[in-house]
Amino acid sequence: MLQKIDRLLLVGAGKMGGAMLKGWLKSGLNPNGIYIQDPNISDEMQLYLSHNNISFGDAAPAIFNPEVIILAVKPQIMPAILPNLKAFATSKSLFISVAAGKQIAFYENLLGASANIIRLMPNTPAAIGDGMSVLVGNQNITEYHKKIGLALAKTVGLAEYIEDESLMDAVTALSGSGPAYVFLMAEAMTAAGVKAGLPEKLAHILAIQTIKGSGNLMAQSDEHPSILRKNVTSPNGTTAAGLEALMSDNQLENLMIKTIAAAKKRGEELG
Repeated sequence: MLQKIDRLLLVGAGKMGGAMLKGWLKSGLNPNGIYIQDPNISDEMQLYLSHNNISFGDAAPAIFNPEVIILAVKPQIMPAILPNLKAFATSKSLFISVAAGKQIAFYENLLGASANIIRLMPNTPAAIGDGMSVLVGNQNITEYHKKIGLALAKTVGLAEYIEDESLMDAVTALSGSGPAYVFLMAEAMTAAGVKAGLPEKLAHILAIQTIKGSGNLMAQSDEHPSILRKNVTSPNGTTAAGLEALMSDNQLENLMIKTIAAAKKRGEELG
């Protein structure tokens, strides 16, 4: 599917834009048909682009006429970027934005109601090809557009297309922000291990590998996480004692509900 894209414009080559770009190239997207628009490209990224014969600069030339425009800049600067891209909003072009919070109506207001627009919410594990992305489009999106969006997203992990945009703030709160919650858990597990008497380096290794291995096990298992939890919990054993501290009065579940709600609310505010 990616081989069918002749001209792609990537606006913003930061961590997320750069990660997606590397995934696209590995999946066969033609580097000669890519243009990177970013006035602040890092020296490392410039070397990468030059090595792969990818053109870049402050603004794509009008003659480039991209079929797909990926918006990978911060939501705060999107209002300054979009008016300069409106000329590319033709019936054949597809805009895909990875900016958190900004709703489709925002893009239609600046690009026109006839523009083909998809919102894509990835997360940072996309940088190693293990991300989670959710996409939603406006009323102009065709099945072909959906396939293009999913193909681009799946180069950096799993991807799902939804029809209800109102779900996107919750998606952002869960999977978009979710890696930070897991990183915090690793920090907390390490600190708790040190408190229990472990050397910090060892506690750090144990925490990271336990989270990594558990995640891989869940991904590869057909069992529900609750079953996997029960499988490792012997009656009156050490795991049962630890879970009692986490699960009494639904402490962990209630904390996660509060966490997701707070992140969702912020996403609504940004929109």
